[in-house]
Amino acid sequence: AAFRILIRRHDRYLYRIARSVLLDDHEAEDVVQETYILAFTRLVDFRGDASLSTWLTRVALNEALKRRRRRRRTVPLEVIDIAPHCAVQINQSPMVAPDQDPERATAQHQLRRFLERAIDDLPEGFRTVFVMRDIEEASTEETASVLGIRQQTVKTRLHRARRMLRAALGENIGAALKDAFPFDRPRCDRLVKKVLDQLGFPFAKSVSR
Repeated sequence: AAFRILIRRHDRYLYRIARSVLLDDHEAEDVVQETYILAFTRLVDFRGDASLSTWLTRVALNEALKRRRRRRRTVPLEVIDIAPHCAVQINQSPMVAPDQDPERATAQHQLRRFLERAIDDLPEGFRTVFVMRDIEEASTEETASVLGIRQQTVKTRLHRARRMLRAALGENIGAALKDAFPFDRPRCDRLVKKVLDQLGFPFAKSVSR
C-alpha cells in the first residue's frame, strides 16, 4: 500500500521530467515505470542526502537520458531527415467541464496544444528547467540539485525559457499551463498495475487520487 501511494504521489512529476527529455509520451511513461522498479530494487542506495522526490527525479532523468542516447545511436537516416518537419503527438484530455461552451472548449484545447508544442521546441536545458520550475513548481534549489547545475543557471535558463515562450505564444498561456502534458487516472492506474505486477504485488484501484 505504501509503495502504491508513493507511485501515485510522484507519477505525473516524473512523467513530465522524462518527457521533457524524450519528447515522447509512451517512452516517458516507460521511464517512469522503470524508475519505480529501480527505486524499489535499489532502495538501499537511498542515503537520505536529498529528499526521496529528488532522488526519484534523478533516477528518472538518468533513465530518460540513457534512452535518448540509445535512440540517437539507432535512429534511421530517413527518420533524421523527416523528424524536424513532424509535429510532436501529445495525448490530450479535456481542459474544461463537459457542459462548457464548445467554442471556448475548442479554443482552450488548441491553446494547450500550441503551448505544449512551444515547450517541446525549447532547447532541452531550458525545457527541463521550465517544466520543473513553472509546471511542477519545484524550487530553484531542487531543480539545480537534480540537474547538477548552479541555482543562478536555473534562474537564467528559466528567464530565457519564459521569454522564448512569450515570443512564440504571446502572454495568454497561464490558463493552459497547469494542464499541460496530462497524466490522468487511467494512465496512472495502468502504470501502477505494471509496476506492482513486476514486483509481484496485488493491484487494487483507489477510489480517489
